[in-house]
Amino acid sequence: MNAQQSKTTIYTKEGELQLPLNIVVIGCGLGGLAAAYCLAQAGHNITILEAASAIGDVGAGIQSSPNVSRLLMRWGLGPQLQEIGVKIQALSLKRWSNDEVIGWTPLGDLVDKEYGFPFYLLHRADFHRVLYEAAEPHCNVRVNSRVVSVDPSKPSVTLASGEIIYADLLIGADGVKSVTREYVVGGPDQPRATGDAAYRALIPAEKLLQDDDLRPLVEKMESNIWMGPGGHIVGYTIRAKKEFNLVMMHPDDTEGGIESWTAEGNVDKMIETYKGWNTTVQKLLALVPSTLNWRLMDRDPLPSWIHKDGKLALLGDSCHPMLPYRAQGSAMAIEDAAVLGNLFSHCSDRSQIAPLLYAYQSIRYHRATATQRSSSLNRFIFHKPDGPEQEERDREMRAAKEDALRVARGEKSTYTLTGNSNQWADKTKSDIQFGYDADEEAEKWWLVNGKRLMALVPSMELKPRVMSSANRDH
Repeated sequence: MNAQQSKTTIYTKEGELQLPLNIVVIGCGLGGLAAAYCLAQAGHNITILEAASAIGDVGAGIQSSPNVSRLLMRWGLGPQLQEIGVKIQALSLKRWSNDEVIGWTPLGDLVDKEYGFPFYLLHRADFHRVLYEAAEPHCNVRVNSRVVSVDPSKPSVTLASGEIIYADLLIGADGVKSVTREYVVGGPDQPRATGDAAYRALIPAEKLLQDDDLRPLVEKMESNIWMGPGGHIVGYTIRAKKEFNLVMMHPDDTEGGIESWTAEGNVDKMIETYKGWNTTVQKLLALVPSTLNWRLMDRDPLPSWIHKDGKLALLGDSCHPMLPYRAQGSAMAIEDAAVLGNLFSHCSDRSQIAPLLYAYQSIRYHRATATQRSSSLNRFIFHKPDGPEQEERDREMRAAKEDALRVARGEKSTYTLTGNSNQWADKTKSDIQFGYDADEEAEKWWLVNGKRLMALVPSMELKPRVMSSANRDH
């Protein structure tokens, strides 16, 4: 049944009486589309409000690790992923000055075997299109609908046109420049500069294939990270190996710069930034026709993702924006969406909206916060200046690489990788990051708490729980 046609009470597969809600999702990015899809599949009536005049998405490379792929494939999107993605074979961490491989972690079939789902490299626009095509038939997507104010208590939103839209529930999926976050926080929430910026560029893969030094970067299907003093470069193929994606972190030297995916960069300045880096890097940069310069801003974890009135909740970058050092930003937003959809498939009364939102927060908060911190950690690992700390980092990464090679030869692992500077080699961290099943986590919560929630009446509604600073530290 199309979510827009569903106006009467329905029954869930468990036989529970369900009340279809009118839900407004603010933002039509990856997180907003995933939330709209999951909530529509749960039987609710979904409207997506998008400020832009047309649906589209900017950006370049993005990664779909197993914790995301397992959800997308359950949604029936496996063939699309296979068509638009490149299955990453390994992660290769290299030295800035001479291209030496310091760290190496096999992925590919090993990831499939370990976690049951593949690890893909994608173009963000392709990923966005696939999610849009999945969600759009079940939702009312409205463009030219910029939200200028929110009344979280009714709840309702006011558009730039003056139109007021009412709903049972608002989901703020409006990204790092979120309007809705200010209502949850209680005022402006200004980001702080990290001191980093990132040049981004795409190079036709055929140009790399014409050079003997660059050809392996396409053929091996690895994610390459060149680590250097004060910055690092990430490069990998996307779009069925037709394009090579480059993200080049460097010290932020912009004055009064803005947080933007579309700010033009200067190619000559970009090349000068990496003067002295190895020949492979120099050859890559010489192929860059144009670049964008993305100023990286950071935000502390919020004390709560939910407005005190219990009818507005944040999702994805609006509540836990990630620095791009762990490639988990979109993953966290899509996991958020899956949990929301699972929980709200059980909603049978409006009195349960707030308790279900706080259940969503309790399931997702610590994982998203830990991933934020893990992402930030890589900045300090990758950007060490040459010296004792860099040498110790490289020693750890080399040891992990040798261990991985032994395992690849069929020998036993002989090295403890917990806490290794190569976070992808740390099996404990990978199990936590890639083995996570958002559907399963939501179901676990429901099995323990569901009966109590279903018994609630409006006068017995659960009180919101705000995360304390002590809880946020764990």
